[in-house]
Amino acid sequence: MSMVTLSGAIHFWLKYSAKLVTTEPLPYYPKVTVVVPAHNEELVIAKTTRAILDLNYPADKVELILVADNCDDHTAKIMREVLNNRSYRYRNARVVERHGSGGKAGVLNDALKMASGEYIGVYDADAMPEKNALYFLVKEVLKNPERHVAAFGRNKTRNAKQNFLTRCINQEIVVTQRIQHCAIWHMFKIGRIPGTNFIIQKDFVESIGGWRNGALTEDTDISFTIMQSGKLIALAYNSEAFQQEPETLHDYYFQRLRWSKGNYQVILHNFWHLFDRSNWRVKLECFYYSCTFLWFNLAIILSDVIFLANVVALGVRLFNPTVYLPFTFEQGNILIAQLLLLNWALMIILYVLQISIAMATQFGQATTNQVWMALVAYFTYSQLFTIIAVHAVCSVMADGLFHRNGNVWVKTRRFSD
Repeated sequence: MSMVTLSGAIHFWLKYSAKLVTTEPLPYYPKVTVVVPAHNEELVIAKTTRAILDLNYPADKVELILVADNCDDHTAKIMREVLNNRSYRYRNARVVERHGSGGKAGVLNDALKMASGEYIGVYDADAMPEKNALYFLVKEVLKNPERHVAAFGRNKTRNAKQNFLTRCINQEIVVTQRIQHCAIWHMFKIGRIPGTNFIIQKDFVESIGGWRNGALTEDTDISFTIMQSGKLIALAYNSEAFQQEPETLHDYYFQRLRWSKGNYQVILHNFWHLFDRSNWRVKLECFYYSCTFLWFNLAIILSDVIFLANVVALGVRLFNPTVYLPFTFEQGNILIAQLLLLNWALMIILYVLQISIAMATQFGQATTNQVWMALVAYFTYSQLFTIIAVHAVCSVMADGLFHRNGNVWVKTRRFSD
């Protein structure tokens, strides 16, 4: 699977990297209602609000709805201060103080009822769009308005150099955005709505009943619904937003645990589509998610178990020389050892290769330091995926077994930058 996406991404960037990007006038400018869900986001909301209001898109075609969702800080106050600035005083923008349930999906459903635009655009409170981000999203949907009911851009880490963790997150995000997303759109016209920096037709969202309230990953959930309808989520690879990533291990762990649980919930909800008459893109996406979140994680766990078994056996052998290492280069199991060694080598090579190629497609990222970072990250950062995956699976199973609410949202802490 990694080789397929890597090949597709290489072909994509060889085709598009030399193309001159322009911002010529669009055939027409549909009205876009931009929604910003914000829960206790006083540290970052001002910059995001200003970035949206300064977008290179006709001001009279942008409606901005800032939602202070169950906040107990100064988020709403700061939103109003920005809107009261002389430069933005007459813009079509408002602040909504919400005291409801449903999490982010609930916010989006409430905003859907207020929106007057043809499209709904979504930016998280920490995601500052680049000046032309909305322009490129709209440009992409207008290429085929009947089929392209949504378009999504890329998200970049704005605090990538903060510490070792944010550097690793940056590498992960660059690979996801520049390799996986580009490849599957280029080869199969499969797009995935991210949590931020996307637009979607208002009428289409209303036709499917909106977002599923309480969903931990409302973006993945609605992506499957769009694909099942036969419509497309187009990639606008030039649309960029700069988001803040967790800077502590605690914040990172619980953010990714929520994402992982949400993805497993979506897999379980859609797995049966592999065996029915569903849209072929839905089947392929189900297969991809199953490989990524089930079989890949199982392979990693098996690899770790084998490694630990050898370590334990080696320790016992110090006191009892008759104990043999279960997986080694001894005569009795040389073939198993060779296969395992080849498997480990391929996993490391693919991991580093994906990161290196992804970094080469982004200005200023392809350095020798990134290669060394990738090697270190494989034995440290990437191993967290397995721990989080196991925790997520156990949590999803326990939620079902004990009938508890599995959609509890743990707030990701923000930092002033």
